[in-house]
Amino acid sequence: MKKLSIILVVLFSLFCVLPANAGPLDFADDSTGPYLGLEYGQATNLGSADIRFTTANLIQVALGLLGTICVVLMLYAGFMWMTAAGNEENVKKAQDIIKYAVIGLIIILSAYAITRFLFTNVFKATTGKDYYTVMDPY
Repeated sequence: MKKLSIILVVLFSLFCVLPANAGPLDFADDSTGPYLGLEYGQATNLGSADIRFTTANLIQVALGLLGTICVVLMLYAGFMWMTAAGNEENVKKAQDIIKYAVIGLIIILSAYAITRFLFTNVFKATTGKDYYTVMDPY
């Protein structure tokens, strides 16, 4: 059974592979610098956004989603605590959920602060421009 599942996965993956739709490679634009390698992604016609901005946005979205999950856990634990009706086991469980959600929220906010600090300083070090003026020119 194990061999059959491996064979099916391999055959399925062979049929699901699609060719890349890359355009002609044109490395004439050296506006980002010749040593950063940022022009290679733009030359494939798959997107012109800077990979640093895309990565920063993905991390911000992921951390925002995790923060939302922490808030939902806190609401759930508060509801559990309010409906415990004096049951010490449910109250203790709700308090533990709140405690762990707050610890998770602290970790998420710390991760957000660290990544924001690193991305702004790495961007400034590699381009010489301010991260905030490039991200939000208005």
